[in-house]
Amino acid sequence: MTSKFRRVALIGKYQSPASSSASPDSARQALQDIASFVSSQGCEVIFESETAAHAGIHQYRSMDVDGLGATCDLGLVVGGDGTMLGIGRHLARYGTPLIGINQGRLGFVTDIPLEGYQTVLTPMLQGEYEEDLRPMIRARVMRGEQQVFEALAMNDVVVNRGATSGMLEVRVEVGGNFVAYQRADGLIVATPTGSTAYALSVGGPMMHPSIPGWVMAPIAPHTLSNRPIVLSDATEVVIEVVGGRDVSANFDMQSLASLLHGDRILVTRAEHCVRFLHPKGWNYFATLRKKLGWNEGGN
Repeated sequence: MTSKFRRVALIGKYQSPASSSASPDSARQALQDIASFVSSQGCEVIFESETAAHAGIHQYRSMDVDGLGATCDLGLVVGGDGTMLGIGRHLARYGTPLIGINQGRLGFVTDIPLEGYQTVLTPMLQGEYEEDLRPMIRARVMRGEQQVFEALAMNDVVVNRGATSGMLEVRVEVGGNFVAYQRADGLIVATPTGSTAYALSVGGPMMHPSIPGWVMAPIAPHTLSNRPIVLSDATEVVIEVVGGRDVSANFDMQSLASLLHGDRILVTRAEHCVRFLHPKGWNYFATLRKKLGWNEGGN
């Protein structure tokens, strides 16, 4: 059978050796092997330009991320969930489907182990896969009537106090309705994808990716009755900074905005979703069992 995909983008993890779990040589070899395999399946491989430069791979065409989105009909992301978050946010506007190959521990969204990837990838390139759409958050920081920062988030928006300061105080509105003033170390608004990240560690629920909602979860709240809540993602959440020092907003923990008293973070559902492709038979609960060590029973 021939491949369903004509042009395949290859995007890798290209941090410095000190910040990467894989050695430069092993990361380069993995990318070389994957590129060779995908080419053997009848696809044209195009490297993301930074990946090619850092890996020292020059025998394939390379493009920036926007070029890949406009040109390629599939993206292969080699790395971990952090690598996928960054590229997923960028390629969502192009509708480019993404497959994740994990170089380390099994990820929530990079779910194909590097070892034995050929067996899994072959039928996927021929069109046998499960498609999984993940919504994103659009967040804007307003200072008076002026927008001073904007970002997309696939996991979460986190408003945090400074490391050495006291509690943060925020005023929260949902859908134009006042909810409460909240005093806490911080506040998280997470997508279903992000419900298994930071929000989970502060006691938030896990949400199935098909649910059109968000988790809003306080971090170490002053009032114990201030609990995580599930919201519709059709509403706008407004978080206004009322008190606290060195306050900041993080977006997927990959971009940062410093906040002043009176700043408002406007959280809405983004226009585009991230498209993931998984092996045939994939399901969300199997991923949870593997990642969270749930008892499978029968023994």
